[in-house]
Amino acid sequence: MQAKVVLEQLDDKLLGSLETNAPERKSMINKMLRPDYLGQTLASLCWVFSVFIYGISGLGDWLQLAAAMFWFAANMWSLRADD
Repeated sequence: MQAKVVLEQLDDKLLGSLETNAPERKSMINKMLRPDYLGQTLASLCWVFSVFIYGISGLGDWLQLAAAMFWFAANMWSLRADD
């Protein structure tokens, strides 16, 4: 009996958080579908993959990889930023 009550409370908390975060999630999806966001994200991912395709043979390659990864991370963080 207690387990049922705990599960119902957990369910209420999860549903409540989903409902309160729905506008934020919709805003994030809208941002992700913008051409500028998609273009930058795809470009940064291509840059990351190209480093692995051509191989890492020196410090310059590591710096290229770091730059590409930071660019991608910045795109991810921008989804959470307020307009």
